[in-house]
Amino acid sequence: MFNEKKFQRPAKKFTLFILFVFSVSLYGQRIKDISYLSGENSQQIIGYGLIVGLAGTGDTYRTKFTVQSVTSMLKRFGITVPQTDLRTRNVAAVMVTATLNPYLKPGAKFDVNVSSMGDASSLLGGVLLMTPLSGMNGQVYAFAQGPISIGGYDFRTPTGGRVAKNHALAGRVPDGGVLQKPLGTNILGGQELSIYLHEPDMTTAFNISNAINSQFGEKTAIAVDASEVKVKIPSDKKDNIVGFMSELESINVQTDNTAKVVLNERTGTIVAGENVMIKPCTISYGSLSIVIRSYPIISQPGAFSNGTTAIFNNQVPTTTVDSTKTVAITGATNVQEVATALNSLKVSPKDIISIFQAIKEAGALVGELVIL
Repeated sequence: MFNEKKFQRPAKKFTLFILFVFSVSLYGQRIKDISYLSGENSQQIIGYGLIVGLAGTGDTYRTKFTVQSVTSMLKRFGITVPQTDLRTRNVAAVMVTATLNPYLKPGAKFDVNVSSMGDASSLLGGVLLMTPLSGMNGQVYAFAQGPISIGGYDFRTPTGGRVAKNHALAGRVPDGGVLQKPLGTNILGGQELSIYLHEPDMTTAFNISNAINSQFGEKTAIAVDASEVKVKIPSDKKDNIVGFMSELESINVQTDNTAKVVLNERTGTIVAGENVMIKPCTISYGSLSIVIRSYPIISQPGAFSNGTTAIFNNQVPTTTVDSTKTVAITGATNVQEVATALNSLKVSPKDIISIFQAIKEAGALVGELVIL
């Protein structure tokens, strides 16, 4: 007589989402969509500031730099307060960052990102005080100020209760930044310019140079390497460089990308390019079943021995593997055939990734495997 406990891996219902990437080579892509021109380098700026108006959710007195910042700010207004007497929870120290478009002129407004530095619990309802924003060279290019939008909340009770949505310690100030001085980039100057590809590729760079030469004449463009194409400004276009750049960006080019399979374990999404192919191979995915049987052993003491009855529960586990779930891929030339084969296995996202890694190691996957 025995007790039996059977543990079996539950069947997982998993939907494999496939995003089909159709070929764009028939119509091509604009140069402005796959590259950027020389001089169009975005400028990143950063600053340190204070957010006020918080409902007791700011930094505590343990955050020394916040207390020091508040004291220094008050001194600018002629108010002297010892740091030891400052106990405000309505202020939080933050870092302010932004990325500037190189074409922005002084007076232009832009969004800034704000993130907490201290031990504040929420930035909800706060207002960013005027904060200077500087570049890598230390020069101040802009100032930021305004109410912060965090798109969430984080409420806590004294007894330990908490209700939260999204992240409440980072947000944005829409149009909170104002550019004070130009970035100093000379985009439209010179006799030539360069086109830099977002995704370097020899074939695409060669196609770009051929397309430009076909429209503006031979030797106008030359591909330097996989990421750069140099373009000479034609003599009849030097009086209207903006118009020339507009024509240049609008040229359609046939692109050529590396075959890739991108897997996202968190969402179970698989995205494959048009050039991905799987060679003939066989995939076996077996379900594991664990059975634990219990064989009780009873020890009965002798008469008049003052002993007690003891029971020892002897459990013996056994495992079995069901290898009936096997699929054979005789050769798949598109994503749909690969998806049909893998969906028939009813595997989990982690197992999907393991299968693709095994296919890649076996040399059956034609393409690059990218796991997010």
